[in-house]
Amino acid sequence: MVDVQELLRLDGELIEFVEDVFSSLRRKGWQERSHCYLTGLMLEGRRKSVEPMAARLNESNDQSLQHFLANTPWDPVPVRARLARKMHKAINPTAWVADDTGFTKDGRLSPCVARQYTGTAGKITNCQVATTLHLASDEASVPIDWRLFMPESWDPDSGKASLDVRQRRAVCGIPDDEQHRPKWQLALECVDEALSWGVPAPSVMAADAGYGDAAAFRHGLTERDIPYAVQISVTLSVLPATATRTTPAYCGRGPRPKPRYEHDPVSVKEHLIALGRRQARRITWRAGSRQQDGKRRLMSGRFVFARVRQADAGTRSIYKGQDWPECWLIAEWPPGAPEPTRYWLSTLPATTRRADLIRAAKQRWRIEHDYRELKTGLGLTHYEGRKWAGWHHHVTLVAAAHGFLTLQRLNPKAAVPE
Repeated sequence: MVDVQELLRLDGELIEFVEDVFSSLRRKGWQERSHCYLTGLMLEGRRKSVEPMAARLNESNDQSLQHFLANTPWDPVPVRARLARKMHKAINPTAWVADDTGFTKDGRLSPCVARQYTGTAGKITNCQVATTLHLASDEASVPIDWRLFMPESWDPDSGKASLDVRQRRAVCGIPDDEQHRPKWQLALECVDEALSWGVPAPSVMAADAGYGDAAAFRHGLTERDIPYAVQISVTLSVLPATATRTTPAYCGRGPRPKPRYEHDPVSVKEHLIALGRRQARRITWRAGSRQQDGKRRLMSGRFVFARVRQADAGTRSIYKGQDWPECWLIAEWPPGAPEPTRYWLSTLPATTRRADLIRAAKQRWRIEHDYRELKTGLGLTHYEGRKWAGWHHHVTLVAAAHGFLTLQRLNPKAAVPE
């Protein structure tokens, strides 16, 4: 049975939330439209595009809601900034997480739709892909910033664009200065933007191998004084941390030799197999979300830890003529497995406790919860418009709805109706 008083309380808190988070929207009716849209996103209903939401809301004119979403020139960035500061205070995050997600789409006239790989579908398909930045702790996580990835086929200066790309960009309203950038660069842009909003820098950044394999991403975080614990591929190269550069003797002819490492780099897989599975240690890093015998099941596994120097081609290019940076190499090595199954690099201090290293490396688990709720509960992938601005408005409104629900869950006095 619906508790009318509880619904009234929630709506009153939503109105206050909108007045705060959407305070930058000062034109008449814009905050009311925001409240209406967030309400539609959070109501029950399979489809969260404008027309079915308007029907559930008894909204007499769904065209006004569509106009607010796609054509009204409100800036989503101040909304994201206010939401990020508010959620940082509520969550007290232990990490930031960079990730990406796909939006399957038919046709070719929605912004940045192309045949490309997305982990959402697990294959190459017609879709959009967005890079996202999240605040995360063991108890909660929220997305705070977004970048729509632009494939080279949508960049007229890439040399791989179709002949009608400028026309398609104009139809979608894509700004002229938007161009193709790799996802790791979009993630760093999100980091810089969040820092510019006054959100405190994280104690650690987590990401999957799509970002961890990019030397420019890892060393970009180091330049920003942000430690990281990122997953990497098995082929990334390293040297032992004890490796040092030496200068070969000069023979008297030709240019003088430069300092170099005596041994060639090897893959992280080769390095750890040489250390052996006996180096693996069982680590328990947190309590899980599932119950076992009335208690939360402890998350544990066997891991190998080694201090190494990064030696992949990207690092060698960035640190030309310098010592290659030292860091942690971590691998998960299940009992009975012939080799490790997952690998991470981390620049957390050498004195960091092993359980803290694993907790940081595994922090990405929360983001799958975000995507599941954003997509299945809040209609993240249900935007049907074909405007660049409309897409950015929609994801910002969905993130705000997710933030409001997260605040309700974190409030021990708030009883959220099922």
